[in-house]
Amino acid sequence: MPAHRSKSEKKDAEKQLRRDPYEVLGVLRNSTDQEIKSAYRKMALKYHPDKTSNDPIAADMFKEVTFSYNILSDPEKRRQYDTAGFEAVEAESTELELDLSSLGAVNTVFAALFSKLGVPIKTSVSATILEEALNGRVSVDPLVLGQAISKKVEKQCAHFYAVTITEEDVHSGLVCRVESSSKSKFKLLYFDQEANSGLSLALQEDSKKTGKITSAGMYFLGFPVYRLDHTVNSMAQAKDPESAFFKKLDGFQQCEVTELKAGTHVFAVYGDNFFKSVSYTIQVLCAATFTQEKEDLRSVEAQILTKRAELAKFETEYREVLVQFTDMTSRYAQEMQSIDELLKQRNEIHSAYTTAPLMKRSSSRNRLRKSSFKKAAAEAPAPTNQEEDEEEEVEVEQEEEESSKRKNKKPSTGNKSEMLKKKSKWYNLHLKLDKKKPC
Repeated sequence: MPAHRSKSEKKDAEKQLRRDPYEVLGVLRNSTDQEIKSAYRKMALKYHPDKTSNDPIAADMFKEVTFSYNILSDPEKRRQYDTAGFEAVEAESTELELDLSSLGAVNTVFAALFSKLGVPIKTSVSATILEEALNGRVSVDPLVLGQAISKKVEKQCAHFYAVTITEEDVHSGLVCRVESSSKSKFKLLYFDQEANSGLSLALQEDSKKTGKITSAGMYFLGFPVYRLDHTVNSMAQAKDPESAFFKKLDGFQQCEVTELKAGTHVFAVYGDNFFKSVSYTIQVLCAATFTQEKEDLRSVEAQILTKRAELAKFETEYREVLVQFTDMTSRYAQEMQSIDELLKQRNEIHSAYTTAPLMKRSSSRNRLRKSSFKKAAAEAPAPTNQEEDEEEEVEVEQEEEESSKRKNKKPSTGNKSEMLKKKSKWYNLHLKLDKKKPC
């Protein structure tokens, strides 16, 4: 009976059984992003759970295909894998593309909640829609150049449009734009036409918020045009905002198709909301009247490419200076603490030079005077015996003079008469006594 394996042992066994992502998708190591994306879509459609719900082998193949694509579709993860293999890629942080049409109601609610909280969630086009398009079972409406069509598409459904262009239009360039004033989420899709009249997904642009609307566009201008994948930077932002700054332009990738041929081309608008339908406006324009805009776009994107190269160089310099700054900050704190300790020791040494107890401060002036008098008396030289005798004689003479003054001091009659006058005047009684008459 085989021994029971722990979870860590099972995980290690799964790592050992992993196949090379290039081998899984059937592409070469120098394959372009478009080749990798096309290979993934074909295999994902083949092994999608909607088509193989009762086949566990197909389910495992779908997981393996999705895992491989998540590594090779991300420039940073692809570089890490090419350098150090699976050990350099964190499988736990791998982004999965969710097919909302295959999720249950509860899982859809959780996905919508995480999306509202700012967690980037990649969604994929429903496998049912892709299969119907591949088998030619979708209805396609005509779309005239310069015409704007406004409609509403249900969630996880798609509206298909066919645009016919001439050689002159190809030379001038084409732009397909979709906008939603209700800020709904949608995908703009472009399909290649197969020999059996079927349609295979070739390009996909997710909507993004631009001001008060959400929009998506595809530009076929005859020169390399780039797209910015915001999900690459959003995941880095969640992990490390500082590193996210240097990875901000990693999602700036060249579009797979830069030029269309004369003929009919099919676009589609896919509703990518979690619960409600999507209101949108689609329009395909000839870029003949946008000559200045074409030159401005080419110039700006060239500057962005230059800035991306400069940013990679700047990151190396920044990291080196940051290490030095951290070291200097640490040394600054250590030096400050060392100086404070030395000054404290110096003050303690100064205080050790006296044995007198510290005197308490008093706010009373009398205490200050008393203390200053005692201090002065203590500092004054001691008197001699002769001086003490002279002081005693002077004190005796002063006492005798004061006692004689007290004895000689008697009340005068004049003073008595004045006192009587004051009393009589105070009572206002004028009494006249006749001394001759007897009382």
